[in-house]
Amino acid sequence: MRVGVITFPGSLDDRDAQRAVRLAGGDAVPLWHGNHDLQGVDAIVLPGGFSYGDYLRCGAIAAHSPIMAEVVSAANAGMPVLGICNGFQILVESHLLPGGLVRNDHGSFICRDQKLRVENTSTAFTTAYSEGQEITIPLKNGEGGFIADAETLARIEGEGQVVFRYLDVNPNGSLNDIAGIRNERGNVVGLMPHPEHAVEEGFGPNTPEAMSSGTDGLAMFVSVIQNSLLSA
Repeated sequence: MRVGVITFPGSLDDRDAQRAVRLAGGDAVPLWHGNHDLQGVDAIVLPGGFSYGDYLRCGAIAAHSPIMAEVVSAANAGMPVLGICNGFQILVESHLLPGGLVRNDHGSFICRDQKLRVENTSTAFTTAYSEGQEITIPLKNGEGGFIADAETLARIEGEGQVVFRYLDVNPNGSLNDIAGIRNERGNVVGLMPHPEHAVEEGFGPNTPEAMSSGTDGLAMFVSVIQNSLLSA
């Protein structure tokens, strides 16, 4: 399976996302923000970072990059798309996901290993998890507070579009402890924590068994590859 990873000016975690795809068994395809060519990929990852320096609003400029016209078209046709941190912000700014992301309620950048609960396993990126599973993956953001108006929030909750929810501590003031959501179709997922930083032992969060041995993020990349094989 070919998974495209888009690099925007200011992307930081594009290489990490490519490595996560390879560790999950996929073929990582680097894509450039200024092109219109998706190079025949089967799924897309928008990585974390600070696209265009986030000078206007996180993800707002990147949402108008040439390649995003192709991403929106492909997503609306059913292609799996995952947005991580800044990628999540870009998906919201592109109107592929509802709501918005604002500055953390405490006003500071935060970096920590974050515990999450998997709320929905029907998306392209969560079928390898079990519903209610508790996982730990790193989180690092300054504008990660998820917001939505009351009507939108009720619809997101009512239709099961919350995919991940913060546990133990809400690190940024997100409404209803929401860490990640999906679109109505379930092929587009965005989350603030970073699964690509928890895919191989020695480099992930600490676990009760050993330091830096957490690999809870790998299942997100395995899910989309397994689903592709099942539908082939």
